[in-house]
Amino acid sequence: MKKYLFAAAMLAALPSLAHAQEEAAPDGTEAFGIEPYVGILGGYHTFDRRSEFGSVPGETIMNGAIISGVAGVNVPLGPVFVGVEGNATKGFSDIDWEYGVKGRFGARAGESGMIFASAGYQWVNGKQGWPNRKDWMYGVGVEVGPKDIGLGGITGNSGIRLRFQTETYDFDSFRPTAGVIFHF
Repeated sequence: MKKYLFAAAMLAALPSLAHAQEEAAPDGTEAFGIEPYVGILGGYHTFDRRSEFGSVPGETIMNGAIISGVAGVNVPLGPVFVGVEGNATKGFSDIDWEYGVKGRFGARAGESGMIFASAGYQWVNGKQGWPNRKDWMYGVGVEVGPKDIGLGGITGNSGIRLRFQTETYDFDSFRPTAGVIFHF
C-alpha cells in the first residue's frame, strides 16, 4: 500500500517538477545546473575561554587573524540552492592552520546575491602550546553580487560576489570573515 501511495505522490509531483525546470533564477541564469566557485576571505577567529582547547600558561583564550581560501560548488534548484565547500586557512598568533569541509544550503536573493547556512567538520591546529582539535563548524552568511550593489552595468554577469559570514566552532568560538568569491 505504501508503494502505491508513494508512486501516486511522485506522479502528482511530475507536473510541478516540469514547470520548475522552465524557471530562471533571480539573476536570469538557468534555474538548475552546477556553479563551481573559488574565493579568498579574511577575518578573525576567537575561542571562548571554556572551549575544548583549554588554556595555555600566560594566555586565557586562543585567537588570531585568519586568511582562508575556499573552493566549492553550488547546485541551484530554482530560487534555492545546495552545495559543498572546502577551506584551507592560515592563522596567525595562536592559530597555525585550519581546514575543513561543509555543506551549504540557502536561497538566492535579489539579482545576484544569496543567503546561506552551513555545517561541516573543521580541523584547527594550534601553535604556541595550543593543541590541535577537530569538531563541528556551523555558520550563516550572505553573498552580494554586483547587480545588488549597483555595479551591474560595470561588471555585467561577471560572477564576482562579496561574501560576509560568521561561523562558530562547536559553539565555542566566533569567526567573522569577509572576502571575494569568483563563481563560473
